[in-house]
Amino acid sequence: MALFESGNPTLTEKIFNSAATRNAAIQGTMSVRGTMNKFGFMLLMLMGAATYTWNLYQTGNPGQMQTLMMVGIFGGMIAAFAIIFKPTWAPYIAPAYGLLEGLFIGGLSAVMNDMFQKSYPGLVMQAVGLTFGVAIAMFLLYNFRVIRATEKFKSIIFSATLGIAIFYGLTMLLRLFGVQIDFISVGNNSTLAIGISLFVVAIAALNLIMDFDMIEKGAEAGAPKFMEWYGAFGLMVTIVWLYIEILKLLSRFAKRN
Repeated sequence: MALFESGNPTLTEKIFNSAATRNAAIQGTMSVRGTMNKFGFMLLMLMGAATYTWNLYQTGNPGQMQTLMMVGIFGGMIAAFAIIFKPTWAPYIAPAYGLLEGLFIGGLSAVMNDMFQKSYPGLVMQAVGLTFGVAIAMFLLYNFRVIRATEKFKSIIFSATLGIAIFYGLTMLLRLFGVQIDFISVGNNSTLAIGISLFVVAIAALNLIMDFDMIEKGAEAGAPKFMEWYGAFGLMVTIVWLYIEILKLLSRFAKRN
């Protein structure tokens, strides 16, 4: 089955090739519509959980909100790795992943909203709107083949995504040793920091093209039905990443006001 690599590490050729060897005739086969329906369900789960932690912060329960944020961060990581290493668990764990990410996103958004309430009112809502706008734009560009997921395109985006992941990993490691890289901190509004944020947002957005392509290829190859949940999970990973990066970018502009 000739499936190509996605920049998203959760949507890889190995996963789809392995899944396609299972008894798809019994389970049914993956479809693009089914994947998007499941992504929509996961998005509702995320929004519901995010609303809950947002309200906790707004009603004067920051301690409880922070606890749930930590549950969301570490629980989401555990759920993500479980799905990646055992895709057949995706129908059971993917909805939980949406809830856990929602707990984290809602808390983060509430804190950022409060932090920039005076200098940039509406920052969070603008970040949400831009995230959906970018996602829809990428889908249309892919659907009408304005941007094609060619081998060269995939190679470039995959390399850039890997580079960003390594860079973020190194900065987190350096922080453990007390070394702070100022130009990537949220409070930094330098031209360099804004330029880096714009680059990361662009790469995150282009990863959506890769995700759409892998979902479509998986459906064409007749991957088993449970891969719809796996594809929805992979798409959710990219959307969450895109939202966080847009939120960081807007916060840098807010610092300039």
